[in-house]
Amino acid sequence: MTPYQDIAEELLQHGTSTLCEASELPCALDFSLRPVWPGAAVAGPAYPVRCAPGDNLGIHIALDAMPPGHVMVVDAYGYIAGYWGEVLTVGGQARQMLGLVIDGGCRDIAALERRKFPVFARGIGMRGTVKHHCPSVGEPIVVAGVLIAPGDLIVADADGVLSLPQAQVQRTLEGARKRTEKEATTMRRLQSGETTLELLGLTAHRKR
Repeated sequence: MTPYQDIAEELLQHGTSTLCEASELPCALDFSLRPVWPGAAVAGPAYPVRCAPGDNLGIHIALDAMPPGHVMVVDAYGYIAGYWGEVLTVGGQARQMLGLVIDGGCRDIAALERRKFPVFARGIGMRGTVKHHCPSVGEPIVVAGVLIAPGDLIVADADGVLSLPQAQVQRTLEGARKRTEKEATTMRRLQSGETTLELLGLTAHRKR
């Protein structure tokens, strides 16, 4: 069993917003990283890669080196180009890659959606890339404002992308369970007619 496989479904049910608040950590990657097709979501261990602007050699090297059941997390300095597309998706799925988070661009979006391969990117760009330089593969790096080490937990959904250090995963998950349970109770009370002002103790601000 790969890391986090036993809790991946539960993590996605809680969602990134609940996990982020439960963690009380600066774990949210730049909000500009978005799913490239509706419904994309992934949870799994990180495999960090750094690419030179407009150069995806590091991705090819990483795809050959990374263990199955991981999420490739790429720092491409925010450069928008086709670092990743359908060809790499076919190769990645054949190697049991879970998904991709890239601070950069990707392309072939219709094919990625058709193949149900989750990708989170800063943008979409059709122009190709060269293959000359590889700054870093499988080493800790900062991606979209967050330090990510190999094996850290990546969770990504419609609300964004977060990364949790391995040592903080269990504590965060326990906190998320409590928040989810509390929110379920809150929603039942709202459905019964109570207001958010009442539930949050804000009735002093009620308009008279």
